[in-house]
Amino acid sequence: MNENKIIIDADQFAAAIIAGNPKQTNEDNKVYIKRQLTLYLESVLLASDFNSLEENQFGSAKEKQRQAILEKIIEHRYH
Repeated sequence: MNENKIIIDADQFAAAIIAGNPKQTNEDNKVYIKRQLTLYLESVLLASDFNSLEENQFGSAKEKQRQAILEKIIEHRYH
């Protein structure tokens, strides 16, 4: 078993994502809440997908695949 595996706590990851997503000026509360919920759910799913990949095949994945995964994580964080 590889001790260098990265495992993301999906709930903590998602909470950190939404914590860094402030309400926009003049944004309706309902819109903001929906946006936060969407970010939370997408973050949980993305972290879970990453963990599954890490568990099953990250160690044997090609460098290009690893880079695509990391870019997707970064893209979801900043968009």
